[in-house]
Amino acid sequence: MIATKHHLDGAALHILLDRPKANILDGAMIEAIRFALHTEVTDRTALIVLEGSGDHFCFGASVEEHQAEQAPTMLQSFHRLFYDLADLGVPTCAVVRGQCLGGGLELASWCTWIVATPDANLGQPEIRLGVFPPMASILLPWRVGGAHALDLCISGKTITAEEALHMGLVNAVTDEPTRWWVDLVSSKLSNMSASSLRFAERATRIRLRDEMLRHLPDLEQLYLAELMKTPDANEGIASFMERRPPVFTHASSK
Repeated sequence: MIATKHHLDGAALHILLDRPKANILDGAMIEAIRFALHTEVTDRTALIVLEGSGDHFCFGASVEEHQAEQAPTMLQSFHRLFYDLADLGVPTCAVVRGQCLGGGLELASWCTWIVATPDANLGQPEIRLGVFPPMASILLPWRVGGAHALDLCISGKTITAEEALHMGLVNAVTDEPTRWWVDLVSSKLSNMSASSLRFAERATRIRLRDEMLRHLPDLEQLYLAELMKTPDANEGIASFMERRPPVFTHASSK
């Protein structure tokens, strides 16, 4: 499900999402990542690297767990992962190959750095299923500005690595992403205080953390108490699971 390894004398913790074929972030995967964060991070950890095994970073959160009866548990578990990352304050890097979609892009968007390969494609396609991404609604405006965030979340489009680089979503596009983060650690981060890096990370994200604490519960309520009461949200999830095009009624509630 995940694999962890310490590199560069403990300065880097590598977390590999390892669930063929698309490294879906279901409840079990999320809890495994959270457990690794609580047990594998040491005082020397200056960087946490998140990477997907195989050809893709992550296709997103489990669509099955988006069903109305499972959505509350799914959202709360997923969002606790971000609270954990915020509390740790350790700088992070997402290594993105292939598809990085939905919850996968939300996880990558949290990271201090995103390094992508030229074949990477990134997007928030939730709207195509009749739902929206609560965490991306906070993260993307903070990371790339409101206009780009609106375009990604409202259109549901997928962009290339170069497009993501130009809008500031990713920090580098390279055929050798491992060398990129290893060089980052060995030439910069390992020469700094790991504890001071955490203070700097938390300080720079103070407004983002405040937005999470103030607005994420409201977004969860909007998603669970309002969106999931509409026929279209349920139809979008059902159509995906049944492998058919959705038939939306455009009604606002059941």
